[in-house]
Amino acid sequence: MQDEYPCLYCVVDLHAITTWQDPAELTDATHHVTAAFLAAGIDPVKNIVFNQSQVSAHAELAWIFNCVARMGWLSRMTQFKEKAGKDRENASVGLFAYPSLMAADILTYQATHVPVGEDQKQHLELTRDIAQKFNHDYAEGIAALGYEDGLFPLTEPIIQGPATRVMSLRDGGKKMSKSDVSDNSRINLTDDADTIAQKVRRAKTDPDALPSEEKGLAGRPEADNLVGIYAALAGQTKAEVLAEHGGALFSAFKPALAELAVTVLAPMNGEMRRLLDDKGHLDAVLKGGAERAAAIAAPVMHDVRRVIGFVG
Repeated sequence: MQDEYPCLYCVVDLHAITTWQDPAELTDATHHVTAAFLAAGIDPVKNIVFNQSQVSAHAELAWIFNCVARMGWLSRMTQFKEKAGKDRENASVGLFAYPSLMAADILTYQATHVPVGEDQKQHLELTRDIAQKFNHDYAEGIAALGYEDGLFPLTEPIIQGPATRVMSLRDGGKKMSKSDVSDNSRINLTDDADTIAQKVRRAKTDPDALPSEEKGLAGRPEADNLVGIYAALAGQTKAEVLAEHGGALFSAFKPALAELAVTVLAPMNGEMRRLLDDKGHLDAVLKGGAERAAAIAAPVMHDVRRVIGFVG
C-alpha cells in the first residue's frame, strides 16, 4: 500500500494505556513496534511513521468526538465487551471510549481508506457514524469554509488477504495477542528461526487431514488459522494452499508451514534486532514522522475549531 497511497503508520501508545502499562515497558514496546514496521519494509522517508502521543491533535479530536458519539453507540462495541468482561465496572473510561480515539486517529488526517482486520470493522463503522454526525451537526459552518461533502470523509475499510484476523496458535477461537500469558500462542518478530519452527510444530490442531476445499475448514478453527497463516506468508489464497496440501495430515503440513514461516520471518528478526540496538535512530524516525503528521493535522484541526466555535 505504501507504493500506491500516501500512508501514515501510527504506533498507538495512547491506546496502549487504556489498561495500565509499566512506563519502561511502554517505551520499550513503542520502540519494538516501530522497529517491526521498519523491519517489515515500511519506508519512513516515503511514508510517515510516528507515535500517537507526539501529535496532540489525536487527543484533542478524540475529546471532541467523545462529545459527538453517543453512549449507546459505544456500549454496542463488541471489543469493549470482550476486554472488559464481567468486571466492566472496573474498566477504564479510556477503554470504553477507545473507539472515539480510533476515529480521531483516522479523521485527524481526513483519511479516505484504512486497512483493518475483521475485528476492527465495527470500530470503523463507528468512525463513519461520528464523521456523519459531526458533518451534520456543524453543516452550516463546514459549508462556509468551502467543504462540499463535509469536513470529514466517510472512511472506507480495506480488508484484504487470507489472514484478516490471525488467531492464537494455542486456541483457534482467540485472537493472537501479545497479552496472552503463553508465549507459544504467538510468533514474535524477535523470535529466532528455531523458536518460530518450534512454535509452529507445537500449534494446536485437530486429528483430521486438511480438506481439499475451503468449505471443509468450517468448524475447524485451528486448521483454518494455520491454513490462513500459510496463505498469508506464501502470498496465496486459502483455496490455493488446500489445492496443494489438501489430504495432508498436520504431521506433514506443520513442517512445511514452519519452513515457510522461518523463510519469511527470520530475515525480519535480524533486522529487528539491528534496529533495536539503535534506539536513537528509532526516536529520530518517530520525531520526524510526528512533525510531518502534525503538519497535516494542523489545518484540519484549525477548521474543526472554527466550525465548533472555539476562540483562538
